[in-house]
Amino acid sequence: MSDGKLPFSITSDGVLVAIRLTPKASQNRILGLDVRDDGSVFLKAAVTAVPEKGKANKALLKLLSQSWGVGMRRLNLIRGDKDRYKTILVSGEANQLIEQLTAWARMLGRQ
Repeated sequence: MSDGKLPFSITSDGVLVAIRLTPKASQNRILGLDVRDDGSVFLKAAVTAVPEKGKANKALLKLLSQSWGVGMRRLNLIRGDKDRYKTILVSGEANQLIEQLTAWARMLGRQ
């Protein structure tokens, strides 16, 4: 698990989220939080889409939009287009977003 740490960091444009995506899964879902060897925390997600022509990335953004209740236009893949590890920018007022995402992550940890 994440040991209390979260995969979010504040920027001037919003909040960055570290994610590890598994494509070609049996269903679209958030799997929880995990820690890399370097100690950084990431959100694990799975989508049914294949990793071709950006399909898995689009499915990830849709899943996050639905899970977080934010519009698709506020989510941008800024790193990891062809990698399992991705960084998503959630655009908006950072302090409000970090509160919303932190509360969401804490609920996720209780499931």
